Amino acid sequence: MEKQEKLKMAAPLVELDGDEMTRILWAWVKEYLIEPFVELKTEYYDLGLEERERTHDEITVRAAEAIKRHGVGVKCATITPNDERVKEYGLTEMYKSPNGTIRAILDGTVFRAPILAKGITPYIPTWRKPITIARHAYGDIYKNTETRVDKGASAALLVGGETLPIFNFKDTGGVVQGVHNTDESITSFARACFAYALSTKQDLWFGAKDTISKIYDRRFRDIFEDVYRAEYQDAFREAGLEYFYSLIDDVIARVIRSEGGFIWACKNYDGDVMSDMVATAYGSLAMMTSVLVSPHGWTEYEAAHGTVQRHYYKHKKGEPTSTNSVATIFAWSGALKKRAELDALPRLAAFAEAMELATLKTIEDGLMTGDLYAISRLEHKQQVSSETFLLEAAQRLSAIGY
Repeated sequence: MEKQEKLKMAAPLVELDGDEMTRILWAWVKEYLIEPFVELKTEYYDLGLEERERTHDEITVRAAEAIKRHGVGVKCATITPNDERVKEYGLTEMYKSPNGTIRAILDGTVFRAPILAKGITPYIPTWRKPITIARHAYGDIYKNTETRVDKGASAALLVGGETLPIFNFKDTGGVVQGVHNTDESITSFARACFAYALSTKQDLWFGAKDTISKIYDRRFRDIFEDVYRAEYQDAFREAGLEYFYSLIDDVIARVIRSEGGFIWACKNYDGDVMSDMVATAYGSLAMMTSVLVSPHGWTEYEAAHGTVQRHYYKHKKGEPTSTNSVATIFAWSGALKKRAELDALPRLAAFAEAMELATLKTIEDGLMTGDLYAISRLEHKQQVSSETFLLEAAQRLSAIGY
């Protein structure tokens, strides 16, 4: 088939580069799957740890502000440093999660759903449909204040003129932290979940622990209920959809027994942990889409997994790796589709769909990275390197007509 002229973009994406092995995959995805077919326009920000150190993390704020200007961003996985990473990279401070910073600025909800491919069977036998995690993307421990406490000290919560005792550390040292949220952000989270459920025609489940957290978690429950009754109840009934709240431990039990096909709304930390559980149970952390949807109309697509440190060290030694790039590919395709929607470019949207189809066809043809090879039930399968997988996907994309 004759090769088509490169597709043109009307406006740029905000490109947020990352760290370690995912940074390598990021460059290969652009080189093999996008740039041969699209005249790619991006406003580039390097969120690698070295650049965050050089700019004292100001680069992360500038990247988030750029997403506000352009409407759509696409983000590579990044390192959130701990003590070991501070020493390894010679950092002057332990920078906070770039994701947490960006999400706080954009004030959105993260929706994550598994990417399904033939031959990759979920570990939970009853799961026949995708489960979408809706993760509140503001507050909780991601915007916390915490400190070590020496023996003999006491901790209290001071709000206005009221002092609320937390604990007296008279016999031992320890740790203490304070977390917060806002009615505005919780309300935006609730509306995003209800609207997304209606647009995708899926039931919405929400779980928290208001029996223990009688004020903090209860506030989430009450706001969800108020928003539902005032704004969405009639629309849900007309669409034949259900919204229900339960304690999170009960919701988890229901999720495990379910067949999937619903949206599971979670507070920030719960969503962080449960999205990894769901992704792994469906096959791989690298087989998960992730999009941050802001109530202001901004969206950011990301690869919702780590930087694959172990594979990066192998790559630096010149050894081949078999790192799964599917989530990175789908982050780019999602961002391109959103850019196409905003700019009325149907051919660009069709290309992004074709990129996803070519990626899945590569897996379903039996060529896959090591994580999928270990669990695939295809009779004829072959483990290939990270770069080989992308080259094979590019061949299939060309065969589609791009």
